[in-house]
Amino acid sequence: MVVGAAIIADGRVLACARSAPPEVAGRWEFPGGKVEPGEGEIAALVRECAEELDVRVEIGARLGRDVRMAHGRSVLRVYVARLLHGDQPKALEHSELRWLSAAELDSVPWLPADAPIVAALRPLLTNG
Repeated sequence: MVVGAAIIADGRVLACARSAPPEVAGRWEFPGGKVEPGEGEIAALVRECAEELDVRVEIGARLGRDVRMAHGRSVLRVYVARLLHGDQPKALEHSELRWLSAAELDSVPWLPADAPIVAALRPLLTNG
């Protein structure tokens, strides 16, 4: 299982550009990663956001449906999240970070697993 965070602030969502591996470098994703053995999904997402972005997040509802990842080996599950205590994300593991409005969601090339989540996310950004 892989978990991702759609971190929303001021009507925009945080998008992260992959820096590696070479075959996906420059493609965009929601921050997150693998759930470790014995770890819950929420705990994994909180840990991953701290490791990748140096932020603390509060995790909310699941967003969209589970998405099968490349070669069907794993499933991506994305949750809505918000930053805590004025934290500002840092690109520790990504080449670039961008805050995207609903109108800007299609301005970046999303990874195939993350692309279906964008449709589910759009109404949250449009309607606040």
